[in-house]
Amino acid sequence: MERENFKSRLGFILISAGCAIGVGNVWKFPYITGENGGGIFVLFYLLFLIAVGVPVLTMEFSMGRASKKSVICCYQKLEKPGSKWHLHGYVAMFGNYMLMMFYTTVTGWMLSYFVQCLTGGFEGLDAAGVGNVFYDMLANPSSMLLWMAVIVILGFAICSLGLQAGVERITKIMMVGLLLLIIILAVNSILLDGGIEGLKFYLVPDWGKVQEVGLINVIIAAMNQSFFTLSLGIGAMEIFGSYMKRERSLFGESIQIAALDTFVALTSGLIIFPACFAFGVDPKSGPELIFITLPNIFNSMAGGRLWGALFFLFMTFAAFSTIIAVFENIMACCMDKWGISRKKAALINGIIILLASVPCVLGYNIWSGFQPRGAGSTIMDLEDFIVSNLLLPGGSLIFLLFCVTKWGWGFDNYLKETNTGKGLKMPRFLRGYVTFVVPVVILLILLLGLR
Repeated sequence: MERENFKSRLGFILISAGCAIGVGNVWKFPYITGENGGGIFVLFYLLFLIAVGVPVLTMEFSMGRASKKSVICCYQKLEKPGSKWHLHGYVAMFGNYMLMMFYTTVTGWMLSYFVQCLTGGFEGLDAAGVGNVFYDMLANPSSMLLWMAVIVILGFAICSLGLQAGVERITKIMMVGLLLLIIILAVNSILLDGGIEGLKFYLVPDWGKVQEVGLINVIIAAMNQSFFTLSLGIGAMEIFGSYMKRERSLFGESIQIAALDTFVALTSGLIIFPACFAFGVDPKSGPELIFITLPNIFNSMAGGRLWGALFFLFMTFAAFSTIIAVFENIMACCMDKWGISRKKAALINGIIILLASVPCVLGYNIWSGFQPRGAGSTIMDLEDFIVSNLLLPGGSLIFLLFCVTKWGWGFDNYLKETNTGKGLKMPRFLRGYVTFVVPVVILLILLLGLR
């Protein structure tokens, strides 16, 4: 069967960026930036994004485009006879399942809050009341299961329609909507009384904060964030390379995708920090910022019901674009490996993901006594640790070594595929850098993540 291709270059860029853009861009990036010296952290982040993230992204894309296969079968097509590189394909596929075991629940939270804001569910509540909405949601397994199931069924329904008719068409609409929403929300926040102070805190370099945190810690934080933001290491990007035509070089396309991802991450801070400073709220990281602090701010704001609904619609788009991308990867692996139809792959994997997502939901209520990462931790924390700290950096290291060593695909084959087509080319003189320096950086990220 002939492999599908993207209908347009814009579709490829928006879908790949949609996969990279997720909830971490919004609740993690702004907080880490504020805690690590503002503009100084952003500078290091951009440096590492170009120096480490983009080269590995080109490798995933080049393996996909050269093989025209998903992650398991791409190794089998490109590796030397008798090699065992393809075993990583199964680990990468497992990583996609593991990511979806908790990401579907978080996306369900976003959709639930969008509906709450739209229907006026927060109106008339005081600060404690808004907080209770979140904790009541976590304590209610049936409600969380419902929203998670809506996300899973909707995601696989879209993927079952096909690459162009489903994945590309819907993701393009969502991503355009996401970019418009984030600009509108950022302008609104900056124009709030006191919003400029939040802007200064966020973006003006703060050497005092750098000295307090330590320059090495700032660099490590920037290195970690720049690496994880592109969803590298589990073949989530490789699959989109397999749907690409050879009209454009992969180095230039990768830079554009990294730039779009960074734009969303930076602009999220323009929404959050000015709003927090305008209402005298200390910005905190993680779910509390999104689900307690910001709803309280929207409640205090003129037209808050509208702004709250728009914010959680933006968050739903950011999370759901990742869901669709990873579902497509999972389905493509099954279709390539076992020759099943797209509809059958959607049905089988829809059931698997629904069942696999249940432990994360129950970890906040019925199974809350199970705290695998220490006191106060949840099943989601364990799943997130396995994906973010082990499978993403470990997988990226294997992709890289496969592309640069003579035992794998080899640097010449990788460079030829990356540079095929119009656009920015990867210089050959970077061979030593990507062969010896980048692996050490990724290994460092992997070891630091095990602390």
